[in-house]
Amino acid sequence: MTGGAVPAVGAVAPEFTLPDQYGQPTALADLRDGRAALLVFYPFAFSRICTSELAAVQRELDRFQGDRVRTVGVSCDAVYSLKAWAQEQGYDFPLLSDFWPHGEVAQAYGVLDEATGMAVRGTFLIDAHGTVRWSLVNPPGEERDVAVLLEAVDALTT
Repeated sequence: MTGGAVPAVGAVAPEFTLPDQYGQPTALADLRDGRAALLVFYPFAFSRICTSELAAVQRELDRFQGDRVRTVGVSCDAVYSLKAWAQEQGYDFPLLSDFWPHGEVAQAYGVLDEATGMAVRGTFLIDAHGTVRWSLVNPPGEERDVAVLLEAVDALTT
């Protein structure tokens, strides 16, 4: 991995604006809008582990999305790939494209693997004030445990 360091718990989260799967600009501040934001960085749309992880998020979306928290996926894939993948899988949450400048946001969060041009599996829970409250970075090939993500969301929002 290269780029910036993973933001420490208690640090201010790097701000960003990225297009979603429909090409609409989405800013971190807009995602928070009085609630927490869960950023789920993943390597590639249409890949086996990423599909499995985001399907698990979709199954538990009522706990990951609402007036307490907003969940988004972030990858270095192009908008068009994300739109096709979201439609194929039936994802009801935004997928953000960190395609250009390539991996700029993943780099700011310390999860860009420049050798492969992908984001690794970094997960960040940002509170309503823009502070990192929880994070987890999984190495390539290691699937996230969605139950751990739910615990972090529940701990922040209870």
